Amino acid sequence: MKSKYISLAVTSTFLFVILALLPSTTFAQEGELQVVDEVIAQINDDVITLSMLKRETKERVDALKQAGSSEQEASAEVVKRRPELIATLVNEALLLQKGKELDLATEVEAEVNRRMLDVAKEQGITTIEKLEAAMREGGVDPVATRQTLRTELMKQAVIQQEVDRKVFFGWTMEELKKYFQEHQDKFRKPETVTISEIYLSAAGKNDAEVKARALELVRQLRAGADFAKVAGANSEREQNGVRIAPQTGGKVGTFEVPNLRAEIADTVKSVPPGGISEPLKFNDGYQIFRVDERTAVSSTATFNENQVREAMTMEQGTKAREDYLQGLRNEAYIKISDSYADAVYPILKITPEKTAENGIPAGGEQPGEKKKKGKLLGIFPKP
Repeated sequence: MKSKYISLAVTSTFLFVILALLPSTTFAQEGELQVVDEVIAQINDDVITLSMLKRETKERVDALKQAGSSEQEASAEVVKRRPELIATLVNEALLLQKGKELDLATEVEAEVNRRMLDVAKEQGITTIEKLEAAMREGGVDPVATRQTLRTELMKQAVIQQEVDRKVFFGWTMEELKKYFQEHQDKFRKPETVTISEIYLSAAGKNDAEVKARALELVRQLRAGADFAKVAGANSEREQNGVRIAPQTGGKVGTFEVPNLRAEIADTVKSVPPGGISEPLKFNDGYQIFRVDERTAVSSTATFNENQVREAMTMEQGTKAREDYLQGLRNEAYIKISDSYADAVYPILKITPEKTAENGIPAGGEQPGEKKKKGKLLGIFPKP
């Protein structure tokens, strides 16, 4: 009995097309099929193509370049990690398939719209349609952006529903209390700090001049100048294109110290209440902080059921998520092309699927009897 799955070892180039749908221009001459794309992997009914891999590769190279790597360094690093990238795409395909099976599309689409609307509001734009028009004017494809967001939210929704929620609610009260007793340091109220800021933008300016201005403001503040007035006159923090310090006096809020960005925490850790920090340099400018108030870490731990569940989920969630993905991989039909098989299968922790095309005898177990069946994704010309 022939397998319903495509064998990716049939030829070095694979087709992601159905011949009946191809225009006549795809034939160089009768019976000869022109190459459209190469299939890197098949995951149940879906495929990863070479063009998809190239697109993902480019995105990662661009991200490394933005982080400071050269073109050569970024390309070399991404090429070295190509098997991991293919494995990531396999996992992504499995999560998207599971999301479809769980009928999460409507919920995810609503969240996509909500987040797009949030971005519109932050930019002072009244509708999603106007936001998309502004994106197009700026050279950003709103359709591609929505699809990227849709994909990420679908993956998150599956993990949350299938793993995190089950882990979060999976412990008994006795287990929660035992964990609390053994990890009381995690449940003491941490130190908090209330801060105000003055932000000076360095965009398009001479950095040395901006730094000198920041140091001069620090001198004035430490000499007794009113922080709210100095912030109102100088801070360049904007919201919806409008400077906010004249209204807020530079107030930012109260934060748990462990949740502060590391560089901010380091900058204010020795500043007493009412004190002024040294200017802190970021890529886009300088920040000056005043510590308005501090509260010390609590000496006693307090049991809160949700906080304990959250801590246990954070601690054990990574393994639970990986175990879940491994289960999806074990139950799926996954075929990696010969060019990448030796490097990718060990990362996925699976072995190549035996099929009728690579050695299972007639009448033996066929892919799909215990695995999910895949559809015929392409038709190869008869010899």
